[in-house]
Amino acid sequence: MAKSKIKPLSDRVLVQPEPAEEKTSSGIIIPDTAKEKPQEGTVIAAGPGKVENGTKIDMSVKEGDKVLYGKYSGTEITLDGEEYLIMREADILGIVD
Repeated sequence: MAKSKIKPLSDRVLVQPEPAEEKTSSGIIIPDTAKEKPQEGTVIAAGPGKVENGTKIDMSVKEGDKVLYGKYSGTEITLDGEEYLIMREADILGIVD
């Protein structure tokens, strides 16, 4: 895992999505127009947390965690030819063990 050049602020997280499925389990190749957006990825960087009502709330996720997120969550960015998503921690549905 490469060191990120982006440091998310507040409760934001930088996620690298898993690659989309290239073929089905039966061997049929999926064209680009029919591929589903991935909903699983790896946390590359996480912000320090947020302050709510004067109390600091730490992040629940950390670098290296595999997470599930909503299909249309986050903002897509490209850095050094790699695709990433920046999203709020609240957009993350869960951590995959």
